[in-house]
Amino acid sequence: MIKKLHIFCLLIFACVGISSAPAQVGTVSRKPSLIPAAPQAIIRDAAYQSAALGRAMKYRILLPAGYDRSARRYPVLYLLHGLAGSYLDWDTKTHLEEYAAPLQVIIVMPDAGDSWYTNSVTNPQDRFEDYIAMEIIAEIDKTYRTIATRHARAIGGLSMGGYGAVKFALKYPNLFAFAGVFSGTLAVARDPDFKTRAGEKYNRQLLEIYGAANSPTRAANDVFALAEKATPDALPYFWIACGTSDGLLDSNRRFVALLQQRRISYTYTEAPGAHTWAFWDEELPSMLRVLARHMELSPIRPALPPIMPARRPQPHP
Repeated sequence: MIKKLHIFCLLIFACVGISSAPAQVGTVSRKPSLIPAAPQAIIRDAAYQSAALGRAMKYRILLPAGYDRSARRYPVLYLLHGLAGSYLDWDTKTHLEEYAAPLQVIIVMPDAGDSWYTNSVTNPQDRFEDYIAMEIIAEIDKTYRTIATRHARAIGGLSMGGYGAVKFALKYPNLFAFAGVFSGTLAVARDPDFKTRAGEKYNRQLLEIYGAANSPTRAANDVFALAEKATPDALPYFWIACGTSDGLLDSNRRFVALLQQRRISYTYTEAPGAHTWAFWDEELPSMLRVLARHMELSPIRPALPPIMPARRPQPHP
């Protein structure tokens, strides 16, 4: 009896020791047990020669599970990265693969440097708006089995990429049916005194891209001015989210108020959070659900996976 009690105590001590080990802080691993089993998306990195930029440009693409075994065509979602980011960010800093697994949609993540998705006023070779709107869509439609129509195409982005998504949706409503905006830097072209948190180098780049206050380039890329002139019924549906501790909250609220005034269709969410990957990762499933309903994406399971554990909060410029 004493021997059994001794063994039992050792087991209790071992369990307590395990449970009190220091927590591991860092990138959350992808654990299949956290979500229902589903076929995995196909991940590919590719590049093509951009005529608008005069150089090779990279992108990452997520193809739906079963893409290589079928002949069907798929809707496409373009996801734009933020300032000081890259085409890998959406896939490596969120649980995008898990969240998108139930949906039969191609997801394209193009690289765009720190371009603000704008044709530079000082460097004619940096035509990043043309690169997105006129080149990469055509490249993807040529290379992959897409449904190459407006009604099967969406665009989204975070921070700088959120601004880009809004701008492309407003300037090219014939290309997109849906725009998803995470903490968009929406006043960047309108406010000549706008400063990023990323440092002086990036602030100098803003002048190189947009020019001085009241320049034609600023006016042509001001999303507030574009929304004021747009035809509401011709525009994509907007999904917008911003954290209540985000420094960009005020400009996002002002833009949403303009959408409401113009009777432009949208969904707007404010939730606790800052300008971090943790917030964007938490809001990503919501955006995908609205996208799926709006574009009538056919799921391979009836519901999206549950929200995954948040990654470690990381500030973003």
